Amino acid sequence: MTSATPATMTAIEISEPGGPEVLRPATRGVPAPAAGELLIKAAAAGVNRPDVMQRQGGYAPPLGASDIPGLELAGTIAGLGDGVTGFALGDEVCALVAGGGYAEYCVAPAGQALPVPAGLSMVEAAALPETFFTVWTNVFDRSRLASGESFLVHGGSSGIGTAAIQLARALGSTVYATAGSDEKCAACEKLGAVRSINYQEEDFTDIITAETGGAGVDVILDMVGGEYFQRNIDCLAVEGRLAMISFLGGVKAEINFIPLIRKRLTLTGSQLRPQSVAAKTAIAASLREHAWPLLVSGAVAPVIDTTYPLKDAAQAHARMESSEHIGKLMLTV
Repeated sequence: MTSATPATMTAIEISEPGGPEVLRPATRGVPAPAAGELLIKAAAAGVNRPDVMQRQGGYAPPLGASDIPGLELAGTIAGLGDGVTGFALGDEVCALVAGGGYAEYCVAPAGQALPVPAGLSMVEAAALPETFFTVWTNVFDRSRLASGESFLVHGGSSGIGTAAIQLARALGSTVYATAGSDEKCAACEKLGAVRSINYQEEDFTDIITAETGGAGVDVILDMVGGEYFQRNIDCLAVEGRLAMISFLGGVKAEINFIPLIRKRLTLTGSQLRPQSVAAKTAIAASLREHAWPLLVSGAVAPVIDTTYPLKDAAQAHARMESSEHIGKLMLTV
């Protein structure tokens, strides 16, 4: 670590499971990078739905991960663990972590760090890892969305949704989205969705059927689950793929399996946080090759809703739970 690295830092702790008010600033020791890790002096960190779930007591960190919330950050490298190559002290990076992002310093596996794309601020860079890793692995790796195919993302105005819309559009797909208000639908269409469906007023299955002439869409990214499951299956095309990443609408559903075999559908899903460093390193390599040039060119850009000082993490969580935001909620250090 550099000589300027302090012994202690400010971090946001979860004092006990509960509402946003249980997020409190605390003093912690600055972590030391182990072999293969970077120590990052944070400039900004992203707030994500799994952070809320962890705060509520429903999503414990993986074994060995920091109990401090936060799954993504951007900053400058302040320390290098043994065996790290390709990075130097002072480099500006953003990184995916399994915990520890809500702090002044955080360690990250070197393979899960990427250079801050040219032209992006630290806040914008910190908004990338959790959403871009999630979208890339589920939509492009697991579901194999290809240029010329059609794609539907639920929660299109969320951090995940805004990233998915832009990446799919930039890589040649026809994009549809659902969102919960006319304002959010307009934001999705501005980002590249050809039709955004207000699920408060319209049935997305009916709209997708009409928009595609009854053919359905090739890939769906869903974070709702519950009663959306059957409706997703109904509006998938032949050889369609459904990727599940969360179950905000419930973890159980009664479904008719006939469309599954009749249309030869593929159902998949993944959880990012528990995956191995090797798996996440492979995703990072794909992002660097395929998505980072789109960010540098401006074809794709993170959508930032509101930025809060680190000490006000509770306010960021309250806004996330209100579901009023469009895009990412960020913390600055």
